[in-house]
Amino acid sequence: MKFRAIWQLFFLLVFVGYMFIWTMLPTKTYKNIWTPKLNKQLNSTYFREQGTNLLLFSFPLMLVAALGCVYLHFQKKSNSESNKSYFQNLRSPAVVMAPLGIVNAVELTFAAMFIALLIWSLANYLYVSFGHLHMHTPGEKVWHAKFRSVSLRLGYIGNTCWAFLFFPVTRGSSILPLFGLTSESSIKYHIWLGHISMFLFTVHSVGFIIYWWSMTHQMYLMLEWSSTYLSNVAGVIAFVLSLAMWGTSLDRIRRKMFELFFYAHHIYIPFVFFYMFHVGVAYLCLILPGIFLFLIDRYLRFLQSRRRARLVSARLLPNGTMELSFAKNPGLSYSTTSTLFVHVPSVCKLQWHPFTVSSSSDLETDKLSVVIKSQGSWTQKLYKQLSASLDHLEVSTEGPYGPASSHFLSRESLVMISGGSGITPFISIIREIISKSTESNTNTPKILLITAFKNTTDLTMLDLLLPLSGTPLDISKLQLQIEAYVTQEHERPLQDAKKQIETKMFKPNPLDSPISAALGKNSWIWLGAIISSSFVMFLILLGFMTRYHIYPVEKRGENYHYSYKILWDMFLVCASVFVATSAVFLWQKRKISAEGKQIQNVDMATPTMSPSSWLCGSDRELESLPHQSLVQSTNVHFGSRPDLRRILFDCKESDVGVLVCGPKSMRHEVAKICSSGLAKNLYFESISFNW
Repeated sequence: MKFRAIWQLFFLLVFVGYMFIWTMLPTKTYKNIWTPKLNKQLNSTYFREQGTNLLLFSFPLMLVAALGCVYLHFQKKSNSESNKSYFQNLRSPAVVMAPLGIVNAVELTFAAMFIALLIWSLANYLYVSFGHLHMHTPGEKVWHAKFRSVSLRLGYIGNTCWAFLFFPVTRGSSILPLFGLTSESSIKYHIWLGHISMFLFTVHSVGFIIYWWSMTHQMYLMLEWSSTYLSNVAGVIAFVLSLAMWGTSLDRIRRKMFELFFYAHHIYIPFVFFYMFHVGVAYLCLILPGIFLFLIDRYLRFLQSRRRARLVSARLLPNGTMELSFAKNPGLSYSTTSTLFVHVPSVCKLQWHPFTVSSSSDLETDKLSVVIKSQGSWTQKLYKQLSASLDHLEVSTEGPYGPASSHFLSRESLVMISGGSGITPFISIIREIISKSTESNTNTPKILLITAFKNTTDLTMLDLLLPLSGTPLDISKLQLQIEAYVTQEHERPLQDAKKQIETKMFKPNPLDSPISAALGKNSWIWLGAIISSSFVMFLILLGFMTRYHIYPVEKRGENYHYSYKILWDMFLVCASVFVATSAVFLWQKRKISAEGKQIQNVDMATPTMSPSSWLCGSDRELESLPHQSLVQSTNVHFGSRPDLRRILFDCKESDVGVLVCGPKSMRHEVAKICSSGLAKNLYFESISFNW
């Protein structure tokens, strides 16, 4: 505990110091007092104008990212008591409204602090700049100069947002777990920052267009690519590209035309390229950590995705749902509600889709499963292929990526509320609790599963609660109660209309391998090695290039093209990341391949009967004792919806974790109930899922 507390205190101090520098950056104290002293000490012949910002804005986060990997590696699994959150009330829903969604007190506090930082920065930037308006073009009107200054400083504020924009989408980040976050759970922060930054960049760009067009009549400056300063035309190109990304990312367009959003969002690559030309090398250092860590993660994901995963079996449900089971390395451990990205070249060569893991790492040591609902064109094509007579399917995977903790497993009782495919993450949770219930001297929470389906065929989703496995399961100790609601049917259908679940087994292929961690068992240590070595390599190469190539030119009084400095920075960042990541990945690949060859074929039993068949009116007996227990724990209600308010207020336990996964309306309803003063024993958590 002392070790953990010391590390957490260190990370907290570094983060507070880092945010303090951001707070001081726009002030007159930083500009007039700190900057001259810092530049004198840090802007050496090795780093020139980048020295100060590299130390103050790049180094702290890269240090936290590298040491955070060490901390996560040595952090032991917390016991049931320490898994409980000490800030439960702060994590309860504080705001439930569109377009923010469900926001807890911690998120609301940090959001307010960040908005305050943006306002503080803009006010100080303007205060400092308005005191130097005499330095602008002679004869220029004061209000014209102020208008230009406001437009310019709004771009500075947008740059502040971009300093944090990439962290939420870095899936293998070591920084997010330090705050108890994952990329999946913090994607909303990326959305918020994206909208704020795009609004600021739009006002910044439109402001300069107005300034050049109607005030100074210098529209030609829009097409200027200066050799001594920032490139205006690069900023224009970046702005046009960003509008395409922003427009297609709006909620209505993204939901209706996801593929358009998906492909348009990859414009970020040329956008970042031109954006760097526009901000310059000094300001590039402010946003460098996020881009640097994202590039490491993205390249590592690319290397991992080149492997072909061994698909063992598929369960095809009559409602169009599929459960794909892959062989996995026994050393691969993941959390409940994790996410696996899947690529099927025969369906689409470009698209990767995330799906929620339905298996338990402890219960199924050699197998990993995901659940997929065939609703879009990609999933429908996949279901059609699996329904055909094939004995092998080429699949690549990436991940799995899981939450930092599963603290809700330590609750006295769990109420899990789902709608439709929202039951998917609860499958992995129930399987995990089944595994823990078999351990001696282990207390497992009571489980109340409230699930709503549209029709009877969707009841087959309940079959996925039990894995396909040759090992007999003992769920007699499991305190499970399932209340299933069929909302669009008022009576049980005839048995002869019942379709059976189809289970397909696939033949192994020598080119396929079990799913394993990208960097092996000690992945955090190796990721820390990649981060530290690549950043040190970048600093050494940058110092060498600046000292022996750029500095001699500037020392002679000649002009070294400003854009070439940006090109060198981008090239050295990419080269350092690619070399360090490739070396570590290839080193670990040998060990992973050797372990994969030792894994035998994964044998699974094919059930002859399913519990959902009995629930729909079958008179046949179930052969499996676990299936019998599951049926006895299940009540099916036809033609009605669950009364969530009554169910939650009737909870008698003092420590009840309420997990909800389903449509937005359901999540908001449950969040409002849990945030009311009458539900003090309920601790809400919205579970994200992909199907």
